[in-house]
Amino acid sequence: MARKYFGTDGIRGRVGEGAITPEFVLRLGWAAGQVLVEHSAKTGGSRLILIGKDTRISGYMFESALQAGLISAGIDVGLLGPMPTPAIAYLTRTFQAQAGIVISASHNPYYDNGIKFFSATGTKLDDELEQAIEAKLDEAMQTAPGLGKARRITDAAGRYIEYCKGTVPWGFTLTGLQIVLDCANGATYHVAPKVFAELGARVIPMAVEPDGLNINSDCGSTHPERLQAAVLAQGADLGIALDGDGDRLLMVDHKGELVDGDELLYIIAAHRHRQKTACAGVVGTQMTNLGLEVALKELGMELVRAKVGDRYVIEAMHKHQWLLGGESSGHIICNDVSTTGDGIIAALQVVMAMMESGNNLNQLKLGMSKYPQTMINVRTPAKDKLAEHTEVHQAVADGEAKLNGKGRVLLRPSGTEPLVRVMVEGENQPLVREVAQDIADVVERCLQ
Repeated sequence: MARKYFGTDGIRGRVGEGAITPEFVLRLGWAAGQVLVEHSAKTGGSRLILIGKDTRISGYMFESALQAGLISAGIDVGLLGPMPTPAIAYLTRTFQAQAGIVISASHNPYYDNGIKFFSATGTKLDDELEQAIEAKLDEAMQTAPGLGKARRITDAAGRYIEYCKGTVPWGFTLTGLQIVLDCANGATYHVAPKVFAELGARVIPMAVEPDGLNINSDCGSTHPERLQAAVLAQGADLGIALDGDGDRLLMVDHKGELVDGDELLYIIAAHRHRQKTACAGVVGTQMTNLGLEVALKELGMELVRAKVGDRYVIEAMHKHQWLLGGESSGHIICNDVSTTGDGIIAALQVVMAMMESGNNLNQLKLGMSKYPQTMINVRTPAKDKLAEHTEVHQAVADGEAKLNGKGRVLLRPSGTEPLVRVMVEGENQPLVREVAQDIADVVERCLQ
């Protein structure tokens, strides 16, 4: 069934436009409350819903609107304040709440925002419930006879910090390790430095002074250049770059070289293989570098590709009963310790591989050889009409012919932004770049 509002990662857009207005979010809170009240009546669950947010300035406005809508539907609300997305998934489970709601646009600039939901088990809300919420949005708001109440949960950060520390073995220490930690002026600014410091690392924090406008601005996993320079300047062992809501990361080795999501997945998988931990396979996406597939095969593991989006990665993980999956962008899901992508927890898994193997990050990533890959983002308001243009299909066919069976082409409309992503991968880097640019030029011309 076609969705009116929900995308692959909730509802997202420019503040003040479309669904990202206080009026709509008020109705969304009421509609979600109505649906979840009915659901709790069937399942015997609570009528508590948690709300957390990242640090963008519009979060205050949408937090109030959601709160009012939920209370009018008879829902009790727990306010978490600025907290990472995966923390809200965890706290939803531990408070036995009916759902958790995140106000965030993840890695997007401050002028965007969004709403996404977690179920009582800390996973993405079922499609059936999202569809029911969309249907309820078409009804007129009616205040419930029994209003809900709101309270602020003051120990949320401490609970999540202890949870993160508990995902590594008892007695594990980072003593002697120097880490530059870039929190993107986002939701991890007050928790991530404490996690690594309390485990014994010397932490040099960056981008931990959010002002509502500087989230993801020239910092974090989307802009790691300053982190790379800082690692070299400080002589640090590694750098960690989180995004605005803390569900993805990139890392930097001691040479200042980036370590992306595919390489991080390989490091975690290889470590589990060495430790003889059950890891039959890994779930990646259509964007996953071919080098990861080859490297895993050498370890006797399989790579399965899902559609882009952590929702689809998690679905494939459950289908195959595998515990590890992720995306090139840095969404890493370790399903034995977390129900969703968690940048802090994934970083801890990588650092644990370093400490237990005695190898630095640069040495660990050398087990995987990346194939040259170029991705060009074509900004267009007509991304959904991509399939209608025969000229685009011909450009893809021409590109694949030039690669001569030694590469692949992928065109994908973004699920969260007005973009078409053109990805080309192959053995010959100059040829890969040429093919990608040729196709991107055709996409831009056809979809303007």
